Amino acid sequence: MLNNIGLPGILLIAVVVLVLFGRGKISSLMGEVGKGITSFKKGISEGSKELEEDAAADARDVTPADAEKDKA
Repeated sequence: MLNNIGLPGILLIAVVVLVLFGRGKISSLMGEVGKGITSFKKGISEGSKELEEDAAADARDVTPADAEKDKA
């Protein structure tokens, strides 16, 4: 069904949405979408930093001590 929508169909839908909601409402809606995307990216960045910090904290030295090296 949606495969048959071409450029004229998309333009018609855009005009109808613009008429129904008005330019101000669409502008504020797009601003909110932009803020949401920015917040999402910030959350992803902070989450990956936390994972890296946790991985570094969990890393431990597993090399044998000097006394154990002599025995082997």
